[in-house]
Amino acid sequence: MPDVRTNAEDPREFLRSDLKTIEKAIRRIVRAHDLQSKALTKAVGLTAAQLVLLKGIAELGEVTTTALSTHADISAATVVTILDNLEERGLIERYRSAHDRRIVHTRLTVAGTKKAAAAPEPLGDAFAGRLAALAAPERDRIVSGIVHAADLLLPAAILAKREPAP
Repeated sequence: MPDVRTNAEDPREFLRSDLKTIEKAIRRIVRAHDLQSKALTKAVGLTAAQLVLLKGIAELGEVTTTALSTHADISAATVVTILDNLEERGLIERYRSAHDRRIVHTRLTVAGTKKAAAAPEPLGDAFAGRLAALAAPERDRIVSGIVHAADLLLPAAILAKREPAP
């Protein structure tokens, strides 16, 4: 399908229009994420970030804060704060490495394992179901587009430090 925007007298007008559309879509995504996080808190007593880390520990096994931070794409300082909360609730435990006392590992407790296994998807089961219902090429385009948009939004210094996505 031809791009009708190429006939514009001032291409910057289309850029402004695209930026407004993108900004509005991002606000909708943020709002939907906030609503989903609130629903998660009501349903299972965990925020989306807590659930992401809990599921990350379940997936990675005994893990360091740095590895978990990288896996979840959440800053190490935020990960530590969330882990403090999960530890207080008895869902995880942390311990120092026997080989290097500076390294702290995190693992799920029995209660944490049960909670992670029973918890819904952090983005919501409804979203996961709608995404799964799409044809694979469309899913791939959506995932690629969202990852690319997220990269475009990052400051250049942070983007330069990131490893390419698989």
